[in-house]
Amino acid sequence: MISIKDVKKIYSSKKGQVKAVDEVNLEIKEGEIFGVIGYSGAGKSTLIRMLNGLELPTQGSVTVAGNEVSKIKGSKLRKARQEISMIFQHFNLLWSRTVRENIAFPLEIAGVSRQERLKRVDELIKLVGLEGREDAYPSQLSGGQKQRVGIARALANNPKVLLCDEATSALDPQTTDSILELLVDINERLGLTIVLITHEMHVIRKICHRVAVMEGGKIVEIGPVLDVFKNPKAAITKRFVQQVTEPEETKETIDHLVDLYPHGKVVQLGFVGESAEQPLITNLIRNFQVTVNILQGKISQTQNGSYGTLFIHIDGEAEEVAKAIEFIHSQQVGVEVISNA
Repeated sequence: MISIKDVKKIYSSKKGQVKAVDEVNLEIKEGEIFGVIGYSGAGKSTLIRMLNGLELPTQGSVTVAGNEVSKIKGSKLRKARQEISMIFQHFNLLWSRTVRENIAFPLEIAGVSRQERLKRVDELIKLVGLEGREDAYPSQLSGGQKQRVGIARALANNPKVLLCDEATSALDPQTTDSILELLVDINERLGLTIVLITHEMHVIRKICHRVAVMEGGKIVEIGPVLDVFKNPKAAITKRFVQQVTEPEETKETIDHLVDLYPHGKVVQLGFVGESAEQPLITNLIRNFQVTVNILQGKISQTQNGSYGTLFIHIDGEAEEVAKAIEFIHSQQVGVEVISNA
């Protein structure tokens, strides 16, 4: 569905040339929810803008839904863009138009008849859950409702690809989750290919099938979300994964436990898929002469399965503690001794 080959984007500045995107190669499948994550300046916004021709690559090719958007111009580009819609962080709604009129706007531009417009708008209002708000203006809507209008408007022309540019960054956590659930629903119902950029690993974890991690204009890691959570390779990826898997209080708790217990080991466990549901702690206590203190734990759901992180303190005779850790290894659970108390 989307093919990015050997793409570079170089800007000229007073201080010289800046490589915003550097030798990126990427293939995104039809019907996939694909995430691009990176901090500010990583190049992700430039990359997504090249997918609909808002930016042109300095080098390389960008092909979306069979159209090489990096080469076509004029009417061909405008026609191609009807298959590539976009939603934004700050909604970009027309403030003098009602919900219904905002959603109908791209249909007006495309020359769709009034009767067909009304029918399509009604379908979209129902799809995004805005029944009863059809005649409201953007100033009368919550942030989540505004983004639902943006999504409905983006879907008006039946696009094949939906681009999401930090689409939940301006929303509170609960509203963010409701918008992400809506995007998953749209993806499943319509088979829509969704590409989203974000700096929040929670967004990636919640809805993406695969993720690319960008740093300094390059893709430093790519793979299925569950694999990236299970075994992050790049340092920046590890930091992003820690956003979701390690509560902020974990280090404080571990430091406190080190002071309380003069013996034993503090261990980080990583669970993937079925291993996240086994009674591991019960088995440890039953089978080994050790005490186990649970410090922090969290199980996260991804589109590919469950991923869990648990921090525990294991105490007992050194030989028994070693046997307990070896047993954990045998259960296909990731084990990292992060502190000796």
